[in-house]
Amino acid sequence: MASKIFMGYMPELMENILNNLKNEFNSLYSCALVSRYWCKMSIPILWQDPFSQFNQNPLFITRYFSSLGEDEKFALKKYGINTEFFKTLFEYTRFLKILDLYNLEKKVVEWMLIELVNDTLMNFTINLLFNLFIENGATLDKLVVFFSDSLKFKPEIFCSLGQNVQFFSRLQYLFLSEVAFSNIESAVTLLRTLAKNATKIRALKLEKFVSIYDYYEPRLFQALFHAIMHIIESQEQLRLFSLVGVKYLTEFHGIISALESQKNSLQEVIIDNCDFSAEFDVLNNCKNLETLRIWYCDTKLSNIFDYKISTLEIVNFSIDASVTIQILEQSGLLLQRLKLGSCEGIWNESLLLETLKSSCPNIRYLNITGIEFSIQLIKLIGDLQKLQFLSLWCSIDDIQDEELKIRVMTFSEILPLTLQYLDLEDNWIEPYTDIFLDHCNAPLKKLLIYRLGNEKISKALVEFCIRNKTLNYVGVYNYLDLYDKTRTEMEEYVPLVPFEHIIVDC
Repeated sequence: MASKIFMGYMPELMENILNNLKNEFNSLYSCALVSRYWCKMSIPILWQDPFSQFNQNPLFITRYFSSLGEDEKFALKKYGINTEFFKTLFEYTRFLKILDLYNLEKKVVEWMLIELVNDTLMNFTINLLFNLFIENGATLDKLVVFFSDSLKFKPEIFCSLGQNVQFFSRLQYLFLSEVAFSNIESAVTLLRTLAKNATKIRALKLEKFVSIYDYYEPRLFQALFHAIMHIIESQEQLRLFSLVGVKYLTEFHGIISALESQKNSLQEVIIDNCDFSAEFDVLNNCKNLETLRIWYCDTKLSNIFDYKISTLEIVNFSIDASVTIQILEQSGLLLQRLKLGSCEGIWNESLLLETLKSSCPNIRYLNITGIEFSIQLIKLIGDLQKLQFLSLWCSIDDIQDEELKIRVMTFSEILPLTLQYLDLEDNWIEPYTDIFLDHCNAPLKKLLIYRLGNEKISKALVEFCIRNKTLNYVGVYNYLDLYDKTRTEMEEYVPLVPFEHIIVDC
């Protein structure tokens, strides 16, 4: 089997293996040196998203210039760019799959700092590169639209896009970020092209939308909103829609209503920093909606939805459970993943916990922050017999020390035997971590703790590993503060890793 892969007899399998290494650039570079065949397979993956690689030397841009015609090379020399244009083994422009206009502009500016700093040269170079990608046969999977004041697309770019429809034909992810007032017309023209040529988008994310758009050239912004609506309506199967407002977005200009056209395909909706609007009622018509994430929005938004979902995430400064229970009761047995995040606390906690106990017994993932470490909470966790992932950040301010020890002990003993992942966020339980470990029998595979602050915790963790034999990783929030000695001693029993390497989100 290995020899067949090495010799190139199983290209599909080899491609899958290398694609799994697409974020391991050093490994891919090593693969490219193995053989001519491996090089042919590795290089296209390395060049799918070169502008997002922060450590990438910007001089890679000159590799693209090998595709230039004599007129373009002469134009570069007029700007003072006297780079040698060597013939390359590959047509690198064809490999581009991910294009972020912000990263493109940033990387070109970095390259100019090596060459010559000049706004005119920057725009000339960006237009030159963009046109090369379009005309040399690249097909994008992901596009991030970001129009700064300085970025100026020439009309020839939009003409080229119209003639080379393959460039957007396979686009699956479209993120519309900031659009400077001076660039609205260019953004609208680009979005209209996308609506025509990109009909297979699965994820559409609109970020940093602001209500002040209404006060600046409303005609231009209305054209922008209509272009976005047209993109939504032209999709064959939009699966994810995300809207991130700024300063509490209050007007939606029909964008949310346009989701009616995707009622049979939409599966996930993310709403961030938005006010209540009757437009959101259209989401009740989405027959296959499974996931709803509401971040820092008007609390009335939680109450407008009247359907069952399997994943619910609500994050706000404070959460009123009396507003949330309607969607919990409605989802009932279908709800499997729940995240409630609050930095100022949860009101009507008892009502929330009782609703979860009576209506949502099938929860497999539970993440709650800002809730009291109450006996009722502990009992609920013990009752969730399908629970596999648990993240907690609790308030313990009003609990006496001896009582808290008893609750930690009870909590550790009552954890379901289905639990594989436990994240004890922040340092709320840190003084009692050893007590927790001494009494826990859940077959955890991943455990996240604040820090290994003393010998008692380290010893308890070692004994837990010996006793349970299931733990694969311990994520530490204060990983950089670990002593080398502690890390070395623990490695014999379980690997210690930075928490972000193993954290599981909703």
